[in-house]
Amino acid sequence: HSAKVLDYAKYGGKYGVKCDAIEYDHKFVVARKNKVVNTLVSGIKMKLKMNKVTLVEGQAMILERTLEGFKVQVQVQDQEEIYIGKRMLIATGSTSIIPPIPGVEVGIKKGFVLTNKEILDLEIIPKKLVVIGGGVIGLEMASYYNSIGSQVTVIEMLSKIAGGTDYDISKLLMKHYEKKGIEFKLESKVTRLTDTQVIYEANGSEYQVDCDKVLMSIGRRPVTTGYGLENIGVELDRGAIKVDEQGRTNVVNVYAAGDVNGKSMLAHTAYREAEVCVNNILGKKDVMRYHAIPNVIYTNPEVATVGETEETAKEKGINYSVTTLKMNYSGRYVAENEDGDGICKVLIDKKYNRLIGVHMIGNPSSEIIFGVSLMIETEMKIDDIKELVFPHPTVSEILRESIFS
Repeated sequence: HSAKVLDYAKYGGKYGVKCDAIEYDHKFVVARKNKVVNTLVSGIKMKLKMNKVTLVEGQAMILERTLEGFKVQVQVQDQEEIYIGKRMLIATGSTSIIPPIPGVEVGIKKGFVLTNKEILDLEIIPKKLVVIGGGVIGLEMASYYNSIGSQVTVIEMLSKIAGGTDYDISKLLMKHYEKKGIEFKLESKVTRLTDTQVIYEANGSEYQVDCDKVLMSIGRRPVTTGYGLENIGVELDRGAIKVDEQGRTNVVNVYAAGDVNGKSMLAHTAYREAEVCVNNILGKKDVMRYHAIPNVIYTNPEVATVGETEETAKEKGINYSVTTLKMNYSGRYVAENEDGDGICKVLIDKKYNRLIGVHMIGNPSSEIIFGVSLMIETEMKIDDIKELVFPHPTVSEILRESIFS
């Protein structure tokens, strides 16, 4: 958000607001970030306390399954505590993938190579930053540091950025950031790191990029080791805990939610997965559905998507129609996004006349996409969506315009 405010200040002349001698206090921004995080964490702890939840902070180890239940040992400072539960919910999350590239481990020890965790606490703005991996986290950090003055280079193995994001959206996002000065090296493989360079291969040749810091952001993997899953025989599938639609593992009365099951790896997905697990633990049948979970890339402009892309619709053999409309069809968007070139892409299942996917780039897409998720989740017919009234003027009207077009 601070980077967005800075962008508004720098480019305010487009809206008749001119700012001179703009200063950006990155150290203050990091301190404020920590304050906000502490406030949110404290709020969660208070909520747990109000609901009479005992919170134990320590290193846990699943020891065994007994007639009484699952025995868990927790190392709390210098003491060991034992807890026994008839049921268990595992939510150990994920961690950054660290590839076996020469120079990476040494770089991490020296503070030259960072993961998303360390870079969020970095108080000095690097003059030159290399981001290895053009996925969501890498792009968000590239966007931030580009806005505050770093020279950013993104190195990506694939032929496009933003992973499984719609091709047209990812292409437009890359074009936007190329204009802002970010360099993208696609179809490129990092081979080694020195103390000041990232060396990569592309088209059979070797290249190098000088930098002050490197962000390692090639993905995340579920945390499934170090706490005794093997002691009770929990089954894994490609490094993640295998669960069914009710969140159940292969071990009776053991459930798993969040990144550790490798399904969606988004915080809001984890909330819902945990609800499904708890409901089933309490005897209320509930199932997890993933077809209407929204995804957001918090760049500037934002990217927000939900449902099928053209690629996935084709793979599933869905007979669909697609409409792509410029966000400029929304008067609010035009007023607030000078020179904006965002789009809204809508996919409709022709057989059932239902909305199955929406992909947007442009602010504030992240605040609009939940409405689309609701439409897809409830399987609303296109004719019913056309009868909805959208407030005017809002950027959300672009959805109505896209469907009518």
